[in-house]
Amino acid sequence: MKNFTRLLVAAALGLGLFVSPARATVDDALSFALEAMGKYIKGGYTLREDTWGGDLPEKEAKAISHQLFKGNDYWFCMGSDVNGSKISIHVYDSDGNLVEESNSWQDQKADGSYAGAEVKCKRTGTYFLIVKIEKSSEERTSWGLVYSYK
Repeated sequence: MKNFTRLLVAAALGLGLFVSPARATVDDALSFALEAMGKYIKGGYTLREDTWGGDLPEKEAKAISHQLFKGNDYWFCMGSDVNGSKISIHVYDSDGNLVEESNSWQDQKADGSYAGAEVKCKRTGTYFLIVKIEKSSEERTSWGLVYSYK
Protein backbone atom coordinates (compact mmCIF):
# COMPACT_ATOMS: atom_id res chain seq x y z
CA MET A 1 0.00 0.00 0.00
CA LYS A 2 2.88 2.38 0.77
CA ASN A 3 4.33 1.80 -2.70
CA PHE A 4 0.95 2.52 -4.28
CA THR A 5 0.68 5.78 -2.28
CA ARG A 6 4.19 6.79 -3.32
CA LEU A 7 3.31 6.01 -6.93
CA LEU A 8 0.18 8.20 -6.71
CA VAL A 9 2.16 11.08 -5.17
CA ALA A 10 4.86 10.76 -7.84
CA ALA A 11 2.23 10.68 -10.59
CA ALA A 12 0.49 13.75 -9.15
CA LEU A 13 3.77 15.64 -8.96
CA GLY A 14 4.67 14.61 -12.50
CA LEU A 15 1.25 15.69 -13.75
CA GLY A 16 1.74 19.02 -11.99
CA LEU A 17 4.90 19.56 -14.01
CA PHE A 18 2.95 19.07 -17.22
CA VAL A 19 -0.02 21.21 -16.16
CA SER A 20 1.99 24.18 -14.83
CA PRO A 21 3.37 25.39 -18.17
CA ALA A 22 -0.16 25.59 -19.63
CA ARG A 23 -1.31 27.67 -16.68
CA ALA A 24 1.72 29.91 -17.01
CA THR A 25 0.78 30.57 -20.63
CA VAL A 26 -2.69 31.77 -19.59
CA ASP A 27 -0.98 33.87 -16.91
CA ASP A 28 1.24 35.35 -19.62
CA ALA A 29 -1.82 36.10 -21.75
CA LEU A 30 -3.43 37.84 -18.76
CA SER A 31 -0.24 39.89 -18.36
CA PHE A 32 -0.63 41.05 -21.97
CA ALA A 33 -4.27 41.97 -21.28
CA LEU A 34 -3.24 43.93 -18.18
CA GLU A 35 -0.55 45.71 -20.19
CA ALA A 36 -3.18 46.79 -22.71
CA MET A 37 -5.44 47.97 -19.85
CA GLY A 38 -2.72 50.27 -18.44
CA LYS A 39 -3.65 53.34 -20.45
CA TYR A 40 -7.28 53.14 -19.32
CA ILE A 41 -6.32 52.79 -15.66
CA LYS A 42 -4.09 55.87 -16.03
CA GLY A 43 -7.14 57.57 -17.55
CA GLY A 44 -9.25 57.02 -14.43
CA TYR A 45 -10.75 53.56 -14.95
CA THR A 46 -10.83 51.12 -12.03
CA LEU A 47 -9.51 47.64 -12.73
CA ARG A 48 -11.86 44.85 -11.64
CA GLU A 49 -10.55 41.64 -10.11
CA ASP A 50 -12.54 39.41 -12.46
CA THR A 51 -10.40 37.81 -15.14
CA TRP A 52 -11.03 35.15 -17.73
CA GLY A 53 -8.61 33.04 -19.68
CA GLY A 54 -8.10 29.82 -21.55
CA ASP A 55 -7.02 28.54 -24.91
CA LEU A 56 -8.88 28.16 -28.17
CA PRO A 57 -8.10 26.83 -31.62
CA GLU A 58 -7.94 29.21 -34.56
CA LYS A 59 -11.32 30.52 -35.80
CA GLU A 60 -13.10 29.41 -32.63
CA ALA A 61 -14.91 31.80 -30.28
CA LYS A 62 -16.03 31.60 -26.67
CA ALA A 63 -18.96 33.44 -25.11
CA ILE A 64 -18.71 34.78 -21.57
CA SER A 65 -21.83 36.17 -19.91
CA HIS A 66 -21.32 39.10 -17.58
CA GLN A 67 -23.52 41.59 -15.72
CA LEU A 68 -22.99 45.25 -16.67
CA PHE A 69 -24.63 48.28 -15.04
CA LYS A 70 -26.37 51.27 -16.58
CA GLY A 71 -24.31 54.46 -16.56
CA ASN A 72 -20.89 52.81 -16.36
CA ASP A 73 -18.26 53.02 -19.06
CA TYR A 74 -16.34 49.73 -19.43
CA TRP A 75 -13.14 48.71 -21.18
CA PHE A 76 -12.47 45.02 -21.87
CA CYS A 77 -8.89 44.16 -22.87
CA MET A 78 -7.77 40.81 -24.22
CA GLY A 79 -4.22 39.57 -24.70
CA SER A 80 -2.36 36.59 -26.10
CA ASP A 81 1.31 35.71 -25.83
CA VAL A 82 1.39 33.78 -29.12
CA ASN A 83 3.58 35.56 -31.66
CA GLY A 84 1.75 36.50 -34.84
CA SER A 85 -1.70 35.64 -33.51
CA LYS A 86 -4.73 37.84 -34.11
CA ILE A 87 -7.46 37.98 -31.47
CA SER A 88 -10.74 39.83 -31.04
CA ILE A 89 -13.22 40.79 -28.33
CA HIS A 90 -16.78 41.93 -29.09
CA VAL A 91 -19.62 42.72 -26.70
CA TYR A 92 -23.31 41.99 -27.33
CA ASP A 93 -26.43 42.68 -25.28
CA SER A 94 -28.98 40.00 -24.39
CA ASP A 95 -30.87 40.71 -27.63
CA GLY A 96 -27.77 39.93 -29.71
CA ASN A 97 -26.99 43.55 -30.61
CA LEU A 98 -23.36 44.64 -30.83
CA VAL A 99 -22.92 47.32 -28.12
CA GLU A 100 -19.23 48.18 -28.19
CA GLU A 101 -18.12 51.66 -29.15
CA SER A 102 -16.47 52.48 -32.47
CA ASN A 103 -13.08 53.09 -30.84
CA SER A 104 -12.66 49.38 -30.02
CA TRP A 105 -9.39 48.03 -31.43
CA GLN A 106 -7.02 45.14 -32.28
CA ASP A 107 -3.22 45.23 -32.36
CA GLN A 108 -0.50 42.73 -33.21
CA LYS A 109 3.05 43.06 -31.94
CA ALA A 110 6.13 40.90 -32.25
CA ASP A 111 5.54 39.28 -28.86
CA GLY A 112 1.76 38.77 -28.98
CA SER A 113 -1.64 40.26 -29.70
CA TYR A 114 -4.02 42.66 -28.01
CA ALA A 115 -7.65 43.69 -28.43
CA GLY A 116 -9.93 46.11 -26.62
CA ALA A 117 -13.63 46.92 -26.59
CA GLU A 118 -15.38 49.82 -24.89
CA VAL A 119 -19.00 49.67 -23.74
CA LYS A 120 -20.96 52.68 -22.50
CA CYS A 121 -23.73 50.80 -20.76
CA LYS A 122 -27.18 52.19 -21.46
CA ARG A 123 -29.07 49.56 -19.44
CA THR A 124 -28.30 47.11 -16.67
CA GLY A 125 -28.34 43.51 -17.78
CA THR A 126 -26.48 40.45 -18.92
CA TYR A 127 -24.04 41.03 -21.75
CA PHE A 128 -22.00 38.57 -23.76
CA LEU A 129 -18.28 38.98 -24.29
CA ILE A 130 -17.22 37.07 -27.40
CA VAL A 131 -13.50 36.27 -27.49
CA LYS A 132 -12.08 34.77 -30.66
CA ILE A 133 -8.77 33.59 -32.03
CA GLU A 134 -8.89 35.00 -35.55
CA LYS A 135 -5.46 33.74 -36.64
CA SER A 136 -2.70 31.72 -35.01
CA SER A 137 0.25 29.52 -35.88
CA GLU A 138 -0.43 27.38 -32.80
CA GLU A 139 -2.90 24.51 -32.53
CA ARG A 140 -4.40 26.19 -29.46
CA THR A 141 -3.80 29.82 -28.53
CA SER A 142 -3.87 31.07 -24.96
CA TRP A 143 -5.85 34.22 -24.20
CA GLY A 144 -6.60 36.36 -21.17
CA LEU A 145 -9.31 38.97 -20.59
CA VAL A 146 -9.56 41.74 -17.98
CA TYR A 147 -11.89 44.72 -17.56
CA SER A 148 -12.22 48.10 -15.92
CA TYR A 149 -14.95 50.69 -15.44
CA LYS A 150 -15.68 54.27 -14.44
